[in-house]
Amino acid sequence: MSALLRQIPANIPQDIRKIRIENSHLTELPRGSFENVSALEYLWLNFNNITVMHIKSLEYLPALQELRLQGNKLSSVPWTAFQDTPTLKILDLKHNRLDVLPEHALRYLPNLTYLDLSSNQLTIISKDVFYNWPVYQRSQRTEGQIEAISNAVLALHDNPWICDCRLRGFVQFIKSVGPPIILMNSYLTCSSPKFRTGKFFHEVELNSCMKPLTSALDTNLTVPAGLNITLTCFVQASPSPAVWWTYALKLLRAFNVTTEPISEETVRSELLIPAARPADAGNYTCTAANFLGNTSVVINLRVVAPWASTTPRGWAPIAPAEPGAHVEVRIAKQTVYGITLEWFAAAAAAAEPGETWYTLLVGRYDAAQKDTIYIGPGVNTYSVTDLLPATKYEVCVAVRNQAPRKGQCVVFVTGSDVSQMEQREKLIHIVVIVCAMVLAVPAGMYACTAEALPGCLARCPRACPRRRRGGQAQAAGSKESTLDSIPAGSEDGLCRPEDIHGTRRPPAREEPGKNRPPHRNSADLY
Repeated sequence: MSALLRQIPANIPQDIRKIRIENSHLTELPRGSFENVSALEYLWLNFNNITVMHIKSLEYLPALQELRLQGNKLSSVPWTAFQDTPTLKILDLKHNRLDVLPEHALRYLPNLTYLDLSSNQLTIISKDVFYNWPVYQRSQRTEGQIEAISNAVLALHDNPWICDCRLRGFVQFIKSVGPPIILMNSYLTCSSPKFRTGKFFHEVELNSCMKPLTSALDTNLTVPAGLNITLTCFVQASPSPAVWWTYALKLLRAFNVTTEPISEETVRSELLIPAARPADAGNYTCTAANFLGNTSVVINLRVVAPWASTTPRGWAPIAPAEPGAHVEVRIAKQTVYGITLEWFAAAAAAAEPGETWYTLLVGRYDAAQKDTIYIGPGVNTYSVTDLLPATKYEVCVAVRNQAPRKGQCVVFVTGSDVSQMEQREKLIHIVVIVCAMVLAVPAGMYACTAEALPGCLARCPRACPRRRRGGQAQAAGSKESTLDSIPAGSEDGLCRPEDIHGTRRPPAREEPGKNRPPHRNSADLY
């Protein structure tokens, strides 16, 4: 006991019948360890560090009746080694690391009366392990007959049993076993899967194993860009399968995949695609496999612009908008070639400004589909350039994954004569939807559109000079009432009280011989 032995002593007397070496740091049982002690009947080697047991380590021990190897580090046992110990009655292997028990493990132990395999790492055992045991076979042959058969005590408790279809036969064996086989502890419990953890064998009903069957509710998806997309596949299998996703023959990262059981034989696997882009379109394959085989289902994903609609003026929400997720947009600067937008999000939308993304929609006002620009966190300005003359444009800004709301868009019209406007350093007439303010040079120009609110229309006359009908008659043909023809610094001709109250004056008479300028009036686009 507690001797610092590294190997079995070689000078053991031949007539020794009982050997007990415990807590002595033995690490292996080599071949012929006890070949000079053929009379040995009891061998106790408990609480050593034995990790290896040679297939011929018990050679020349025909009289051995008891072998105890409790508390060692054996992960496997050469079961055919027991061919050399035909009279063995007690085999104690508890508190080791055994994780496998072959079907023919007990074939060479015909006279066992005590087998202890408790407190190991056994998870799955075939029922054939015990059906091939001579002790069990004898009990079946003599069932109903009056014949004395020694009882055999079997200890299998405190192992991490996986209670799925693979353990079905063993569970049935445990439920039906009876004398002469006696369980030391008949309350064997399940360690997994989770929904069976802690349940006793007699409480569970296990089904037969089946190859995975994969399915998806929709195998063809069309989604708007910018949304977080979740692809889902369902797998019916027993035992529970391993599930993975592939895209373009590449295995997708596991942290975007969640797999969880929804019933005894069905699992759901979800693949998250954050802020889907057109580049994410393609075929995604969900594959499931267990020991019976594998199968897969393909989901085709198509990503389109969220603003693509047959009714471009009606922005249908592509995702439930968060309360208060509103973006204020204004024109910060304009040049002869474009404008610069500036925006800020309301408090609810900018709870985490360092992580907020924005989506810009830029295009012709009547275009069904507009260009998309994704703006990262920390940026709140953008310049729109290279615009066409005499064209009505619309630019909208929204928090990413949301459709733009009313008031988050700016509508403007570019000048109709590019060369003339460049000379005057004025290309764009900005018209904001609500009370359309013209911010082009010269400053102070204002124009009301047909879309203006009544309050705006009421304020417009006060913003414009009121003419005296009787005085300062305008010379015919001296100017035209167009936004393009108003001289710098002039407020003439922008808003008339008569226009606001519904009475329109007849157009000014043109001088004879003077042709109308060829360019189109950009204000007429409204």
